[in-house]
Amino acid sequence: MIKVTRLDGKQYWINPHQIERIEKNPDVTLLMLNGSKLVIREEPDEVINQIIEYRKKIGGFKNEE
Repeated sequence: MIKVTRLDGKQYWINPHQIERIEKNPDVTLLMLNGSKLVIREEPDEVINQIIEYRKKIGGFKNEE
């Protein structure tokens, strides 16, 4: 799980494997596979780095190298 912060300051932990895409217009929006959207404070690079660290932690890169 990765931690994201909504614009109202509430923090959420989400499964990064459920993120379909990240948009910046100008707010950063996570579009989830189930169709929901989360507008967050983090920049796209921060989210991507969190996903990379999470996947390293769970061994998600072993068969991707």
